[in-house]
Amino acid sequence: MALTDTTIKNTKPAAKPFKLSDEKGIFLLINPSGSKLWRLKYRWEGKEKLLALGAYPDVSLKAARTKRDELRAQLAAGIDPGAVRKAEKLATADTFEAIAREWHTTHSAKWSTGHASDILARMEKNLFPWLGDRPLIELKAPEILAVLRRIEARGAPIPAQRALQYVGQIFRFAIATGRAERDTSADLRGALTTVKIKNRASIIDGTNDNKMRENRVGELLRTLHGYEGTFTVVCALRLAPLVFVRPGELRQAQWCDIDLEAAQWRYHVSKTDIQHIVPLSRQALAILHEIQPLTGHTRYVFPSARSNDRPMSDNALLAAMRRMNIPKEEMTGHGWRAVFRTLGDEVLGFRVEHMEHQLAHAVKDANGTAYNRTAHISERTKMMQTWADYLDGLREGSNIVHINFDKAA
Repeated sequence: MALTDTTIKNTKPAAKPFKLSDEKGIFLLINPSGSKLWRLKYRWEGKEKLLALGAYPDVSLKAARTKRDELRAQLAAGIDPGAVRKAEKLATADTFEAIAREWHTTHSAKWSTGHASDILARMEKNLFPWLGDRPLIELKAPEILAVLRRIEARGAPIPAQRALQYVGQIFRFAIATGRAERDTSADLRGALTTVKIKNRASIIDGTNDNKMRENRVGELLRTLHGYEGTFTVVCALRLAPLVFVRPGELRQAQWCDIDLEAAQWRYHVSKTDIQHIVPLSRQALAILHEIQPLTGHTRYVFPSARSNDRPMSDNALLAAMRRMNIPKEEMTGHGWRAVFRTLGDEVLGFRVEHMEHQLAHAVKDANGTAYNRTAHISERTKMMQTWADYLDGLREGSNIVHINFDKAA
């Protein structure tokens, strides 16, 4: 039987709470204290749930029925109104997830798009399911550690360390914005498994003999130049040693950042908002001119084989190297940076500051001031051409000792 305002007003509290039912799942809970609270009972995925609609008389019978109808419309559309309510509450609460997302939004402008996406995805996978709806100021070290141990338990110690770093940064952001007084994650120093980071494999590892290093690099270059896979992968493999940028920066290279006339590639370095300039040698320009008719109309120089709207996958070049029987213990995409840094210094005699700038490492002058992106650009341009000519010589050299890569047929 439907309720009326008269019935509600005349109903007195009892020693125990009781309900006055209305239509379509709505009822009024009468408490011994005299409070009268609207509730909506509904079922979602076979389970009975309750939602609070406010207190009478602040929320009238008519207003309660209006709210009920709005929520039932969500149910009819396949939406759980309780989940919607939780999300709305989370957006305005000082929960870990709310503050973490605010931290992410505040700092993501300084990051590359890919790096920002990676951080958010890691938090959504590793932190939010267990800590997301907890008020940040109530989080204690043991509770955080339990979540991090869960990450470690699946054999992922480095992601666990990374997650701890995120938690610390989020706490410090909360302190700066007046929502916390101390960084609880600081109590977890030394609590996680210590991980020894291995250097990424490079073809020059394992010997201090520069002649042997040159032999290995020359054979590797010949192997790569003999690859017969897709044209985009072929071009990327040949460009990599000439520019020795980080693998993610190579595969995400965009045509809008490349000036073929000026022979320069300008882009923002991964994880920072600092623009980097890569002078392009004649050999690098030749590769770009060769691939331009194929991908020049797209966003990426090396688009994915599945979609021009996405860059080449992070595994494409590594997979190609494995198909050529170049083991991961011998060479990685990152390894060209070590090749340049070592041979550029010990064989070609490049100045250290020029190489460090070209590697996009943090370099400071005698006064502690960081050089800008155009520092030594003339010298770096000459250095990049010398490097490309040197690699040509290694690849074409008749006196190079062949290293057995067991080339794929």
